Amino acid sequence: MIIAKDAPLGLAHFTVLEVPPLDLVSLAARIGYAAVGLRLHPAFPGAPYYTIPVGSNAMREMRERMQGEGVSVYDIEFVIIDPDFAATRLTAILESAGELGARRLSVCGDDPDLGRLEANFAKLCDLAAGFGMGVDLECMAWRQVSSFPEAIRVVEAAGRPNGGALVDALHLSRTGGSPSDLKAVPSQRIRSAQLCDAPATRPGSTEAIIEEARSRRLPPGHGDLPLCELLAMLPDDVCLSVEVPMDSTAPAEARARHVFEATQTLFESCRVQDLQSP
Repeated sequence: MIIAKDAPLGLAHFTVLEVPPLDLVSLAARIGYAAVGLRLHPAFPGAPYYTIPVGSNAMREMRERMQGEGVSVYDIEFVIIDPDFAATRLTAILESAGELGARRLSVCGDDPDLGRLEANFAKLCDLAAGFGMGVDLECMAWRQVSSFPEAIRVVEAAGRPNGGALVDALHLSRTGGSPSDLKAVPSQRIRSAQLCDAPATRPGSTEAIIEEARSRRLPPGHGDLPLCELLAMLPDDVCLSVEVPMDSTAPAEARARHVFEATQTLFESCRVQDLQSP
């Protein structure tokens, strides 16, 4: 992937999850983000999320705000495909996502029955397609789908054209992966990528890995992950966003701005490296 100077960048809701959707759109516009992700489903029991029902005042206000600020909604998160999963339970969320113009739904796989997981992923892709959306499967070290190659295998087994595997820089590293894992993957299976940074050393326990992922990420370029190498391996048309939840007392806008500026600095560094390479 060649990073242009005006490359659009999205802001994952998890970076500043305390900010409601309307305010998130305005915050993103002030900083320079082109798009936002929205947390319309709890990532785990008790986790915060927001609702924007179709036909509601909240939906009308959200659409007006997006149009006025010039910021789109790229993706909706976050769904766990576990043994009790039923795609039809997500119909209302997908209706809202479609009304907002969202393009992707992010999920993880946590069902030990691989055949059932593949079937449920396929059903969700079929349901999402009816709203003009695709589905991205994300690997996590503490889930059943615990590596990027495993995520790709599920996506390929499901065989749906709108299915993909989300590339998250932290999860790729913490599940033993590297940018080279992307080489053999068809480009149409990688539609979305999330950037952040972290120390090179993987935390020593599952609990510590979860804590790092949920509250101790670093802005891109402030750690040791091979982000320029990762960017070089991504398809040219992938949608980039930053997902950097941090344990910080700084105001949400200050955190989001810091992450944006750090990412722009990283992009420039990667461009320089690319120009200097033989």
